[in-house]
Amino acid sequence: MTFFSSLIPTGGREASQLEEGVAQSRKPYFQVRETDQAFDLTVNLPGVDKAGVEITDEDGELTITGKRSSGIPQGAEVLHRESSDAPYKLVLSHDGTVDTAKIGAELRDGVLRLSLAKAESAKPRKIQVS
Repeated sequence: MTFFSSLIPTGGREASQLEEGVAQSRKPYFQVRETDQAFDLTVNLPGVDKAGVEITDEDGELTITGKRSSGIPQGAEVLHRESSDAPYKLVLSHDGTVDTAKIGAELRDGVLRLSLAKAESAKPRKIQVS
């Protein structure tokens, strides 16, 4: 099973409306690696803390949202800013190869690491010849 046949970005969902149409979301940078036992997903969420992350897996779609906490002190005047406080949203579709009961997540220094355990049916098997 390859990455492209089991865990793919859902098209057209990067800039979806959130909560009463207030803010547009943006797709974070991410990387997926595959092992025999799991998919290891790394998602860059700069400025997001643990309380601002939500991860759901429903109907074959893994959704990761992250709200940034404002890093500008109150009363400060910003002269130039290249980043925004827009929330992150990443939606990845999979074909049932992920065991949702065994998903592990860790957020450290703005980098979210997920271990998406493969379902038994997706793991490689050695077949004995008799």
